[in-house]
Amino acid sequence: MAKNYIRFDWAIKKLLRNKANFKVLEGLIESLLNKKMTIKNILESEGNKQEEEDKSNRVDLLCEDEAGDIFLFEIQTESETAFHQRMLYGTSKIITEYISSGQGYDMVRKVYSINIIYFQFGNSKDYVFHGKTEFRGLHDNSEILEATPFQKKKFSIENVSDIYPEYYIIKANDFDRWSVNSLDQWIYVLSNSEIPDNATAPGLKEAREVLDYDKLSAEEKASYYRHIKNNLVSRDNIDTAHEEGRAEGRMEEKLRNAKIMKEKGYPIHEIAEISGLSISDIETI
Repeated sequence: MAKNYIRFDWAIKKLLRNKANFKVLEGLIESLLNKKMTIKNILESEGNKQEEEDKSNRVDLLCEDEAGDIFLFEIQTESETAFHQRMLYGTSKIITEYISSGQGYDMVRKVYSINIIYFQFGNSKDYVFHGKTEFRGLHDNSEILEATPFQKKKFSIENVSDIYPEYYIIKANDFDRWSVNSLDQWIYVLSNSEIPDNATAPGLKEAREVLDYDKLSAEEKASYYRHIKNNLVSRDNIDTAHEEGRAEGRMEEKLRNAKIMKEKGYPIHEIAEISGLSISDIETI
């Protein structure tokens, strides 16, 4: 019988803060960035909420590797028009939070923003996107501004872009293609809450234990059920609002058409028959 695994969005908020479970996050980061890393500790910020009553669809987790780089995880299940601006705000806030007053700019930390989304996002076919800051020549767009030898040595970088925040967007909704590729395996797990027997991606071996529903305590299971219920209620409210919006739009279109017909002298009973509106509605237009 297949194991029942919990959703990653709840695990990252509740279970993956435990140092014993860092291997799971390390495996996801390694699969995404193609480099091995070790999480040193979990950081806290003003936006890193853990309260059970927090109904926000955002789940923030901050961790720091041995090199001092910061990784901001954000999981979102509901669409948001200003999502790009929120990613920018999140990294900017983290940068300012983790530099002390009086410190020089050379102490600014490298931040990776990893965003896992569970909704349709943009008109795109790919399911993983990477964004970074590059400076290109205005007259020769093929020329990229390079770091000086001194900067490379002082900041342990190869490129100017290594100083700036980097953004990853993982579209985990409805991803059902199992692959030998480590990142694709992770996205499949994020999307389906399943870990196939032939999973080989870094961190998924440890995830089998951490995400096993049967190994949760009674208190954790209760918390998990509340989380699922809150997500369902939130999603239902959004669907209802969308349907109400569509209904209002259809009514407004009927009223506009009826008004045009009325101005052209159509009999009210004909307008009612064509538009589906009541005679009283038409008379008030």
